[in-house]
Amino acid sequence: MLQDRVRQIANRCNAPCTMVRQATGVCGLWEYDEEVILTIDLDREEDGRWIAEALEIPGVMCYGETRDEAISNVERLAIEVIADRIAHGELPSSSLGVSFRIPDEQLARQ
Repeated sequence: MLQDRVRQIANRCNAPCTMVRQATGVCGLWEYDEEVILTIDLDREEDGRWIAEALEIPGVMCYGETRDEAISNVERLAIEVIADRIAHGELPSSSLGVSFRIPDEQLARQ
């Protein structure tokens, strides 16, 4: 089942990653034929950790001690989830053309 596989991928992540929302249903990636551009949302927790989320893939969120670590972790997890969905025929192979964008207002956050 996809949900179990996504959790397995999250558990392999070297940093503490959390599937905060279950990856269920059809995600917006089905609509893309060419390059997939994912938006990363950043926030800082009260304890100082950073959390990054790939907004277009429900449940893909990772923590990091630094902003860059959180971004790197969520990028890796998003790519693994996309690759897994391609392997299971849930996404076209053209979804491998993934790039990430961080809105300017997110980059300004310290």
